[in-house]
Amino acid sequence: MSDITDLFIIGGGINGCGIARDATGRGLTVRLAEMGDLAQATSSKSTKLFHGGLRYLEYLELRLVREALKERETLLRAMPHISWPMRFVLPLDPKMTFESDTPVSRALATVMPWNKGHRPNFLIRAGLFLYDHLGGRKILPGTSSINLKTTPEGAPLNGRLQKAFEYSDCWIDDARLVSLNARDAAMKGADIMVGAKVTEAIRQDGLWRVALEDGRVYRARALVNAGGPWVGRVIREVAHLDSTETVRLVRGSHIVVPKLYDHDKAYFFQGADGRIIFAIPYQDDFTLIGTTDRDHDGSPLEATCTPEEQEYLCNFASQYFAKPVTADQIVWTYSGVRPLYDDGAKSATAATRDYVLSLDEQGAPCLNVFGGKITTYRRLAEHAIEKLLPHFAQTGPAWTAGAPLPGGDFPVDGVERLIEDLKKKFVFLTDRWATRLVRAYGTDAELVLNGAQQESDLGHSFGADLTEAEINWLMTHEFARYAEDVVWRRSKLGLCLSQEEIVAIDSWMESSRQVA
Repeated sequence: MSDITDLFIIGGGINGCGIARDATGRGLTVRLAEMGDLAQATSSKSTKLFHGGLRYLEYLELRLVREALKERETLLRAMPHISWPMRFVLPLDPKMTFESDTPVSRALATVMPWNKGHRPNFLIRAGLFLYDHLGGRKILPGTSSINLKTTPEGAPLNGRLQKAFEYSDCWIDDARLVSLNARDAAMKGADIMVGAKVTEAIRQDGLWRVALEDGRVYRARALVNAGGPWVGRVIREVAHLDSTETVRLVRGSHIVVPKLYDHDKAYFFQGADGRIIFAIPYQDDFTLIGTTDRDHDGSPLEATCTPEEQEYLCNFASQYFAKPVTADQIVWTYSGVRPLYDDGAKSATAATRDYVLSLDEQGAPCLNVFGGKITTYRRLAEHAIEKLLPHFAQTGPAWTAGAPLPGGDFPVDGVERLIEDLKKKFVFLTDRWATRLVRAYGTDAELVLNGAQQESDLGHSFGADLTEAEINWLMTHEFARYAEDVVWRRSKLGLCLSQEEIVAIDSWMESSRQVA
């Protein structure tokens, strides 16, 4: 690649990697620098959903919800290995009252003052009707009503709950979404650099001169600041831009507990404080519960699920489950810091989840990316490139809407067939092992196994069927460098591995890097 590229992207989260993929597919030259690992912060700490944002309807964010709903099925078709449809059960609790200060709740209080503190069932159903129809749904089934007294979905819930609505959204492996976007960008020619911290970016001779901490220097025609929670720091301390725009850091924390129920549906719970949480089947053996909304001070990398947040999530879920969820059940927690555009909202919950793309053209262009939802990352990337197009003589058209991510070139309903075919070709695979590989790599699972005739051909197994061959694939094709990258982002096998096994993985990866 030439010393001068079209785009230099700061940040290896979903927005940075999505923009890199889109840009390279249009013929632009791209370098991306991530100071740590891909998806190291916010992009691996989501609630793992492609969703429209049902609760955003109360804030009348119709454009955002519509765009997200349309994207669900576009994305599902492009990555059926790491994303799949999921049904959500929304129990109706007639005794629950809510503290809510949204445009819809204020209007309702004016029209129905006697109903203050309640979300009437008809209002929830009306919201779900909009949810079903705003995005032109074709694959996902629509909303239905269920009787919790006679269905499996009611079995784990408190006996006072009798009715529920059930609607559709999609599960997504968030961190793998990032690494696959980065891999596709690299396959198309992008230079993806991890462990590459940008210390300074200055305008010089009509270009951006970008310096890395290790002394490397690059030049680019345009700069993209996709620093996520660090977007403000990049504006002020790295690019030294004169901007009044700021980011609001909002912490979302989650807890993981042993599996609370046996079916494959998720729950959407409404809280007395006006918030909502999800309880979602997670990694076969667990249930994921989240999220909180708290303003965050300090480094995004130091975000943790505080004891208070753990208690909040346990108490919230316990209002709905028949058996209380307690802190001693928690096997893992994680917290992500969302870099929301600071729109002056009164609370973290009310702050907009929409993205804002701010283009500084006082010389070589710099595009600053604020906010965004994981569901709208592809559209954000398209809009980002559209803003930059006037600065480039010739680029290709938008292309990502119909293009599968690596490993995703099979039908939405083709996962089971793919698993069976993989087991026939690699007879040593167990059902669980084959399913995990297909859910991670799709049609690339065969490449990961690299023609192995027996398990020993894959090298040492570190535990949970994680072998040298798979780790080598992740290092070679998905930019993994350390055990943490492998067991907490490229997979979630850290939930199944001992600390000793993780240390052994780190040692093996260090030896492999030295040989390389």
